[in-house]
Amino acid sequence: MRDRVHQSVKDYYQSRLPKKPVPGQDYLAAAGKVLDEDDLHHLVDAGLDMWLTSGRFAEQFEKDFAKTMEVKHCLLVNSGSSANLLAFATLTSPSLADRQVKAGDEIITVAAGFPTTVNPIVQYGCVPVFVDVELPTYQIKLSELEKALSPKTKAIMVAHTLGNPFNAKVVQDFCKKHALWLIEDCCDAVGARFNGEMVGTFGDLATTSFYPAHHMTMGEGGAVLFKNSKLYNIATSFRDWGRDCWCAPGHDNTCQKRFAQQFAELPMGYDHKYVYSHIGYNFKVTDMQAAVGCSQLKKLSTFIEKRNKNFAYLSKNLKGCEEHLLLPEATPGATPSWFGFPITVRGNFTNKRNEITTYLEDHKIGTRLLFGGNLTKQPLYQQTKKRIIGDLINTDMIMNSTFWIGLWPGLDEIHLDYMVNNIKQYLKMR
Repeated sequence: MRDRVHQSVKDYYQSRLPKKPVPGQDYLAAAGKVLDEDDLHHLVDAGLDMWLTSGRFAEQFEKDFAKTMEVKHCLLVNSGSSANLLAFATLTSPSLADRQVKAGDEIITVAAGFPTTVNPIVQYGCVPVFVDVELPTYQIKLSELEKALSPKTKAIMVAHTLGNPFNAKVVQDFCKKHALWLIEDCCDAVGARFNGEMVGTFGDLATTSFYPAHHMTMGEGGAVLFKNSKLYNIATSFRDWGRDCWCAPGHDNTCQKRFAQQFAELPMGYDHKYVYSHIGYNFKVTDMQAAVGCSQLKKLSTFIEKRNKNFAYLSKNLKGCEEHLLLPEATPGATPSWFGFPITVRGNFTNKRNEITTYLEDHKIGTRLLFGGNLTKQPLYQQTKKRIIGDLINTDMIMNSTFWIGLWPGLDEIHLDYMVNNIKQYLKMR
């Protein structure tokens, strides 16, 4: 019966093959997912199990993705934002003793980014210390790290923006020198490398996202990556309701001491499955999500290759526009896994970013801003305790003049040519 279901799924998919968008006729999204018959097969296969919560596919994905990202452990969660929250929560565990992150501690981050890289800092009562970024790499300005450092500094939490790695070696060395934690937000940068080493291997923890816009998808979903088993065990507790027990779903008494331990003021032998050592969450994924992730992971290298090919094509064909447009560059030493193609409007066109993005959107070309622009000027951080290093001049430039266009694997040269031609037409008209 299962085989018959899968044959029907195959027939269904073949009858509904997705069509490529037609430039000028269909909207060319700035980001999107690429799904195929195998993804649908995996989704249905997991559904037929009727297990629903994390199960065999989640276990397989965590094992395979850890290997892909060249780390020891992977912990699946329900989103990239949850991954950031879980990674930061892990560092607040009392079991870390004098290295425990506590309310009032300072965390260095960048002002040009996405809110959920910063929100966990605020949610745990810590103080974000905002530094500027470099142009045209859009990565953390290394010269401001020393200026941002204080006796209260406990960690650096920063993203590899738009798939272009920051200088992870310098940041890693800075953290080691000052006994700081490093959380790498790799949500935009799965598969990127710095000095030949995979992003996510420099930090104590790293995060990824599997939202449909990202390098691979399972719909919603994310992961936290670890080199250190102690941090992995702490994070597992926070992810799974804060419990002290580390039994996998559906398993009991893995420790063989379920009814033979003493915890705090609980009675001797209290069921270990109901002992809680952290104020935790339930961040687990469903096995249907994980099943799609297992299928998508097989295609990840192909997706990254197409993204980087599209980046190179856009760079080459927009070269003649550099008088008016600042084009992106990879960080020296980096091998990016590009998420988008950022453009900063300059020269006579400075402060006309909204005009060009409106023009492109009117011509069915999707555009996005570089996330929150200058986060310190966003409504949610107005009443938040924070420190700002310097004048954030490049971050303000990004807020006022930067946007990005798509290069995801669903776009081919015919789509990129249409995008380039419309950008050039706008510049010519203006």
